[in-house]
Amino acid sequence: MTLRKDFLWGSATASYQCEGAWKEDDRAASMWDVYLHEGNYENGDIASDHYHHYKEDIEMMAKGGQNTYRLSLSWPRIIKDKEGTVNEKGIAFYRSVLQCCKENNIVPFVTIYHWDLPQYWEEEGGWLNEATCRAYEHYAKVCFEHFHDLVEHWVTFNEPKWFTFSGYLVGNYPPGHQSVQEMITAAYHVMYASSLGVRAFRQGHYKGQIGIVHSFGPVDGIDDSLATKIAMRFADNYANNWILDTAAKGEIPFDLLCVLSQKYDLSFIKDEQLVTIKENTVDFLGLNYYSRVLVRPYTSGETAFVVNNQGKNFQGESKIVIKGWFEQIMKNPDAIYTEWDTEIYPQGLEKGLIDVYNRYHLPIFITENGVGVREDVKVDQVQDDYRISFMNDHINSMMNAADKGVDIRGYYAWSTFDLYSWKNGVEKRYGLVAIDFDDENLTRKPKKSYYWFKEIIESNGEKIKRKEWNL
Repeated sequence: MTLRKDFLWGSATASYQCEGAWKEDDRAASMWDVYLHEGNYENGDIASDHYHHYKEDIEMMAKGGQNTYRLSLSWPRIIKDKEGTVNEKGIAFYRSVLQCCKENNIVPFVTIYHWDLPQYWEEEGGWLNEATCRAYEHYAKVCFEHFHDLVEHWVTFNEPKWFTFSGYLVGNYPPGHQSVQEMITAAYHVMYASSLGVRAFRQGHYKGQIGIVHSFGPVDGIDDSLATKIAMRFADNYANNWILDTAAKGEIPFDLLCVLSQKYDLSFIKDEQLVTIKENTVDFLGLNYYSRVLVRPYTSGETAFVVNNQGKNFQGESKIVIKGWFEQIMKNPDAIYTEWDTEIYPQGLEKGLIDVYNRYHLPIFITENGVGVREDVKVDQVQDDYRISFMNDHINSMMNAADKGVDIRGYYAWSTFDLYSWKNGVEKRYGLVAIDFDDENLTRKPKKSYYWFKEIIESNGEKIKRKEWNL
């Protein structure tokens, strides 16, 4: 079986990670600007300077055979203040970007929110405040109204789990809090806001489709015991179901709510909001796949979340434990890991795609897939055979799933070019195109993987080295 003739092959970025120009053209401050500046962390003030290089970047995508570009819009670049004042300069910038995509026969796949909350809403409590949901709805309506003639693929949120988990539970992303109650509250408000975005899209009768993008971690257990299966259900609710069930079925997992209600205040959940969530489910699912979630039953100790943002310089041990629920295995002696403690497990994508499709029967896009490494970009061409191997095996898994009946409509490599990788700075490189951040011109040079990907696209996946996994 071959992929669809209209299959979307492209790559992805995010506004804060690539645009730079953080104070230009009346852009408001984002929560990331303030958090990184105050903490004296490496920031995205310049990043890849896509704001000034977008024509070059999009033309390079086209020359590389890519027929689609997943990008995100910046809320603080489009809306100036809490009153909802539209920044016409921000609108003009994104219309130019989208028009450039059209001129290069590249289909834009647009994410409305990729983590860069305006600081003026963070000062009002951010995602802990229901008012932020209504502000998001206004922002989404502005995006639909101004860009609907150029966009047919919309995403409400990128990775709700990751930014609420990191911002409100682990505390390594803004706002830097560590509270289970706050994470639960923020997570619910984000999913409610997503449903408001879907409702606004449908009420506007805009062409195209709207979905959500999830940081997908298919759950595996260490054995087939009942205890492990129970731990897997807890882990699946934590890692996947509260986003996917809520967005696709309009239902927050009831067993999750029952467990949470025993220890936490759920009074912020309102019946009329649940109706809105139920009535405004998504048209498709975007899955960002980097690795699986391997778990064992909880044994002992307190709830703990330790995440590696430093690679080899990380002092300590990555750890995810939820007391009474499960323990995630972060160092499997039989597995291969990146410097940032991410297991490389391509077969998990095939298994996960089949499971998600059987559960929700919605079209699926692989909206991110890639590997971050340290690379010397001073050379004439980065020989990233490791990235080619990684992409080949994951695209193979995607194609295996398609052969088994899964409706997969696109694949996006993360990322289009090297960019700012949040608190990892620019050291962690994912790009198909190298950027020398020490060069004032931020010179772009395609890596070996860029040309390999072009050949894969031109063959519509037929040149992938196929293999079967023992699932």
